[in-house]
Amino acid sequence: MTPGVFARTYAAKYPGDLFARIRADGFASVQFNLSCAGLAALPETLATGVGEGIAEAARENGLTLCALSGTYNMAHPDPSQRMRDRAGFTNVMRAAREMDVSLVTLCTGSRDPSNMWRAHPDNGSVEAWSALRGELDFALSLAEEFNLVLGIEPEPGNVIADARLARKILDEANSKRLGIVLDAANLLPPEAQPRQAEIVAEAAELLGGSLFLVHAKDIDRHGVVVPAGKGGVDLPAFVARMKSVGYDGPLVGHNFEESDAPGVATYLASIIRSQAS
Repeated sequence: MTPGVFARTYAAKYPGDLFARIRADGFASVQFNLSCAGLAALPETLATGVGEGIAEAARENGLTLCALSGTYNMAHPDPSQRMRDRAGFTNVMRAAREMDVSLVTLCTGSRDPSNMWRAHPDNGSVEAWSALRGELDFALSLAEEFNLVLGIEPEPGNVIADARLARKILDEANSKRLGIVLDAANLLPPEAQPRQAEIVAEAAELLGGSLFLVHAKDIDRHGVVVPAGKGGVDLPAFVARMKSVGYDGPLVGHNFEESDAPGVATYLASIIRSQAS
């Protein structure tokens, strides 16, 4: 494993000192977002060579680009909005191919029309599932065209809210190009934290063969996100469980202030070292 970080943690943009700062803080892998290159996260247009330039800058700084975000609300209640987002998502896929990044990450979305991370009573509806399946079918067709893979992340406010629903969508889609981005904190609302060993073990059993990326977000006992190692998530145990089911890729920290980045990198590196011994 290697310590990684979301590029959006940093105020700096590419081109500039973004990658130099990430490397100096101790990270080896980066989950990138096109907004960090001065573009929209889902750009309407994509100039030729943009992706190649980003990839070259990362290599020059000794970094691996482990994933590119293609997040949009795949369960949005307005079909016309989903269709508009497809154009930008297609450009993300094109950029990923230029960047030689095999993994594009997704959000399964919410029926909330204004916030794709916020839970909605209709997220469990047949209509929400149908919308998501339609978007996934489209995304998987692009993954085939561009020779990429897609990672969806169980999120408590999304249609795919937990490990069991993630297993269900994987089984239904039945595609080698679809896998999981797993974050322990997303499986552990405050009331579930006392059972986290049981919950993480179930997630590992259900999803262990389909992990494309692992995140290391941390939360306190109230569910507030804090820097990795400062909250209630037993990240060493989580990483050990992921390793036990064969995951050996980047461990990506996120949702903390840039000033906390060096400490997070050190903490993640210490967990990784402890698992190697």
